[in-house]
Amino acid sequence: MSSLLAALSAQAGTLIAAHAQDVALYLLPSILLALLIRYLANLHPAFLLLRLSGTLCHELAHFFVGIFTGAQPRSFSIIPRRAGNSWQLGAVMLANIRWYNAAPAALAPLLIVAIPVLVAYWRTRTGLHFEALDIALAFLLAPQFLSFIPSSADWKIAVLSWPYLLLVGGAWWVLQTLQ
Repeated sequence: MSSLLAALSAQAGTLIAAHAQDVALYLLPSILLALLIRYLANLHPAFLLLRLSGTLCHELAHFFVGIFTGAQPRSFSIIPRRAGNSWQLGAVMLANIRWYNAAPAALAPLLIVAIPVLVAYWRTRTGLHFEALDIALAFLLAPQFLSFIPSSADWKIAVLSWPYLLLVGGAWWVLQTLQ
């Protein structure tokens, strides 16, 4: 019985590894397209429109996590505007930033990376294959790879949650002491 369980476990591990490889290969065109979009957007601001779906997801992540954590979103914009030598692609103004909600609201775009991974998982569940739909999905997923990284302004807000470091450090110390 234990040899059967070991064989099933090994087979399951092999299938999971193969599916993870299919997911990674499925995402490769989107990642390459994201790099092309970034390059083109640096050449001319008109190409910033290719980043629109990513900007929308980035700002929606701030907005919804802001609601969930009590940060009280007050405004929402995905209209690009000039900010010195660069472009600000969108913004969400939060009215109630506190130590307990600053990091979750500011770092919420990190959740966006789940979108391409889940789509790739869905599209490769029966094996790796590409259809016409996958070309459209690549164009929708590519901007997500450009938008999931929090901006420098997001990181500055996230630092306000420094007490979390004390809580995590204290929990780690307690766990180490109990061992």
